[in-house]
Amino acid sequence: QVQLVESGGGLVQAGGSLRLSCAASGGIFSINAMGWYRQAPGKQRELVAAITSGGSTNYADSVKGRFTISRDNAKNTVYLQMNSLKPEDTAVYYCAADSWRRSWGQGTQVTVSS
Repeated sequence: QVQLVESGGGLVQAGGSLRLSCAASGGIFSINAMGWYRQAPGKQRELVAAITSGGSTNYADSVKGRFTISRDNAKNTVYLQMNSLKPEDTAVYYCAADSWRRSWGQGTQVTVSS
């Protein structure tokens, strides 16, 4: 089982930046892919960005060109660099890891003020 610890959320003004971090521990050798999801109040949870074990990435159309997912294998950590933040990016962001089962982080709140 993979344990995920998220950090980096907070309150920022529109146009600002945040970097979310997700540190993985436990069954890290079994991880096939990791990603970030977000869920705003009253909305369905959506995939924001994902990165595979081979380094391939994909992004939601709404964040392409603004967000970048990356990983640091030495630290067993994935990051989500969020630039040019918009109020509609406000949500709880969840880190996820795919191994033999889906593992989720606890979620971190990102609030973007106008």
